[in-house]
Amino acid sequence: MRRTGARDAPIYEARTGDILVRVVASYAPDQSDPDARRWFWNYTVEIRNDGARGVQLISRHWIITDALNRVQEVSGLGVVGEQPEIGPGEVFRYTSGCPLGAPSGTMRGSYHMVGAEGEAFDVAVPEFSLHLPGAGRVVN
Repeated sequence: MRRTGARDAPIYEARTGDILVRVVASYAPDQSDPDARRWFWNYTVEIRNDGARGVQLISRHWIITDALNRVQEVSGLGVVGEQPEIGPGEVFRYTSGCPLGAPSGTMRGSYHMVGAEGEAFDVAVPEFSLHLPGAGRVVN
């Protein structure tokens, strides 16, 4: 699901069971160098637990595709150095970044989580657009 948020930035959403993931991305010109073929985006992720039991984010898996259809997969423990526990009704927010070797692309992925009873499950992260300001803001 895609809605428009503050400053006309699109908000991308995906729900897996009781977990809602929202993402907003923005171009970071101060960290980009188009002459060196480096474009950088910041993205903020909000993970909301609408369930009755706590969960813990254990790991992440990203699939990053640039405008030239080059695909990079990134996996690792936690997010921004944390493996947050998200209680019932709680929200965890973080901001990270992504460099690309082309002026646009997309990201999508998943979080591997463990519930309070020890059950493991994956939560979808919606595919979101990384496009320069003024360009069409659609997923490739």
